[in-house]
Amino acid sequence: MARNIGALCRLCRREGVKLFLKGNRCVSPKCSFEKRSYNPGQHGKARTKLSDYGLQLREKQKVKRIYGVFEKQFRSYFKKAEQQKGITGEVLLQMLERRLDNAVFRACFASSRAQARQMVRHGAFTVNGRKINIPSYMIKRDDLLALAVKKEVYHKTLSESFKANMDRGVPDWIKVDENQLTAKIVELPKREDVRFPVDEQLIVELYSK
Repeated sequence: MARNIGALCRLCRREGVKLFLKGNRCVSPKCSFEKRSYNPGQHGKARTKLSDYGLQLREKQKVKRIYGVFEKQFRSYFKKAEQQKGITGEVLLQMLERRLDNAVFRACFASSRAQARQMVRHGAFTVNGRKINIPSYMIKRDDLLALAVKKEVYHKTLSESFKANMDRGVPDWIKVDENQLTAKIVELPKREDVRFPVDEQLIVELYSK
């Protein structure tokens, strides 16, 4: 399975905004973006004016990197979003929010989506009592996420992680039971639940060419 093994802080600097790819480090003084918020590379400090295509490309790259998906998968999400009712850009973001690894992250069980993805791949969670180890699994309304019974080693880690990440806040579409370490999807995510600045219309324009 493909994965990004490069320097994550360079991705934030390239997009010119914090993507929070390294969890709690991103909100600490150690964050590289705070020290060097300009583009990486020898000519990173040089001012550049992006074309319309450049703006569209950067917006797409930003969203891909936030959710940890690659081009082929992202394009597949876009095609599915086009076929559904509603505004294509908003449907696209809602589909990305419904990924299982994102739900684990948004429930504050992990400090980053990358950590959530690893936990899901290791079979740490069940959905409605069934073990799911596919990070891209699409959650549905009334789904119940719980810790897998045989993964007791995660109980202490998950509890500590939740307490450490509570300041981030749990969105309204997820109801978390801290004692039982479960998360219920009370409703599907909406456009306003996406908590980072993104102009999804630029992505639609890019793929519509």
